Amino acid sequence: MGRILAIDYGRKRTGVAVTDPLKIIANALGTYPTHTLMDFLKDYTNREEVETIVVGLPKQLNGEPSESMRYITPFVNRLKKEMPQMPVVMYDERFTSTIAHQAMISGGMKKSDRRDKAKVDAIAANIILTDYLQSNLI
Repeated sequence: MGRILAIDYGRKRTGVAVTDPLKIIANALGTYPTHTLMDFLKDYTNREEVETIVVGLPKQLNGEPSESMRYITPFVNRLKKEMPQMPVVMYDERFTSTIAHQAMISGGMKKSDRRDKAKVDAIAANIILTDYLQSNLI
């Protein structure tokens, strides 16, 4: 059984989360410089069995794709080209950063730690993956 890996893509850094092999629990792996993301993904998928990569799909409130799609689309196309055997799914990521901030507050994280955008990105990837898992249970 393979894991599912989720990506909260950003121009500078990207949050990554992954499930356990049974696909029950999502865990943030961390945040990686975006320019090294493809190498990280290839290395990770060579070490661990990953059956699907979920990429956050940024949408505006009206459901239209957000402006950041102009950065994400080329990445997804490159990912599909360089890893053709890997299924890639786009999944709605609206409000994940806001939810990540709320989770940090609820978890008692210090204000200085909540300002760390890398932590927010990793938690956002975890939220994307958790939502994706829950949507596939229905």
